[in-house]
Amino acid sequence: MKKVALGSKPLRIDGGLPILALLALAVGGIAGLIGAVFRLALEWSDRFRDAFINWAHAKEIGGFALVVGVSAVATGLAARLVRKFAPGAKGSGIPDVEAVLHEEQPAPPLILIPVKFFGGVLAMGAGLALGREGPTVQMGAAIGHFLATALGRNRDDVKALLAAGAGAGLATAFSAPVAGAVFVLEELVRRFDTRTTIATLCASGSAIAVARLLLGNGPDFQLQPLPYSGFATVPIFLAVGGVAGLLGVAYNHLILSALATAQRLGRWLPGAGRAATVGAAVGLLAWFRPGLVGGGDSITQLALAGGQNMIVVAGVFLVRFALGPLSYAAETPGGLFAPMLVLGAQCGLFLGVLSCYWFPYLGEPPTAFAVVGMAAFFTAVVRAPVTGIILVTEMTGCFTLLLPMLIACFAAMTVPTMLGDPPIYDSLRTPSLRRVAPANEKDGQAAFPGNQDF
Repeated sequence: MKKVALGSKPLRIDGGLPILALLALAVGGIAGLIGAVFRLALEWSDRFRDAFINWAHAKEIGGFALVVGVSAVATGLAARLVRKFAPGAKGSGIPDVEAVLHEEQPAPPLILIPVKFFGGVLAMGAGLALGREGPTVQMGAAIGHFLATALGRNRDDVKALLAAGAGAGLATAFSAPVAGAVFVLEELVRRFDTRTTIATLCASGSAIAVARLLLGNGPDFQLQPLPYSGFATVPIFLAVGGVAGLLGVAYNHLILSALATAQRLGRWLPGAGRAATVGAAVGLLAWFRPGLVGGGDSITQLALAGGQNMIVVAGVFLVRFALGPLSYAAETPGGLFAPMLVLGAQCGLFLGVLSCYWFPYLGEPPTAFAVVGMAAFFTAVVRAPVTGIILVTEMTGCFTLLLPMLIACFAAMTVPTMLGDPPIYDSLRTPSLRRVAPANEKDGQAAFPGNQDF
């Protein structure tokens, strides 16, 4: 594949590590501020949606039409913003960041940030099952690239600061600074590089320091203390990982099938129309089951609290398993991480209840399986086990399940690999799902045309 310049001009500033670290701190601070405000906006939109649906139920048929119509309009408007101003802002954005780092496409323009921000609030506020981390990662990467090129950094530093901004975005999305840094090394650049590591650690640290001023301290999920697992549970957690691996393969195929179907429908239904249709379907579900739509943090929290009926857990899993790919096919801003964590928690909890029924002598609480399931399902889909383990540990504050997560993630990584299923972000970078226009490299500056579609 033809390489695309990242847009850095010849080196004008000393390339020493101290300057790189200072710039990374600035990138992380800005990314943390924008990411924290984005999270607050999403929380407000979730509360507004719930209040609106409650109010609309009193209006009966008229209220039903309003809920479906508002969801359709908001989703269609999000897609319209993307198509008109920044086509690269659609979807997760993580495959695009990877493509930029591999010089397969030009870096995003600054206009992507407001489009990703407001488009994400509209789409996720409408109830689409998308994650906040995709927008924060891509916005952070855009910030890193802008500052690096504006200050004339060399090519390597542009890459390092772009990757550092992406890691800062993930750290802010889940209050997980270590996972943000590890994600850059394990998934984005896929190698250990000293300058990238230093920049990423600095950016993730400063992002969390700024974000916590607005979001507060503590993990995203509340979890009762869990005991260390005994050796007898090893086969059980291997089985959990194996099941998660199979489900992850199915989920990857469903996402890609949904995107391919949406592209085929594009011949008869424009992009905004397709998105509005998806939004209407989500609004219909929200009318009857408002707790099932949106990013899903509340669903994950319920699973981590335990005590749910197995039929309910299975039903929630099946609905969300279909809702995630459907929402992603709308091609509005939004990520995959949060919906994956929902599915992992439901899958783990279901298997945990079965384990307690079949093997009560093990004494392993079902919530432990929910935590392990989150890491295992993430690994099965993304194929980044270290990131998955650290991310779930930081989000739950649970450090006693590291060994079970390691065992389950081993199985969740092995099963898809043996089946020949590629990681989801590798699949999303394929030309059939991402149309890339040639870059204009005049004066070494890569362009990002407004009509370009990724």
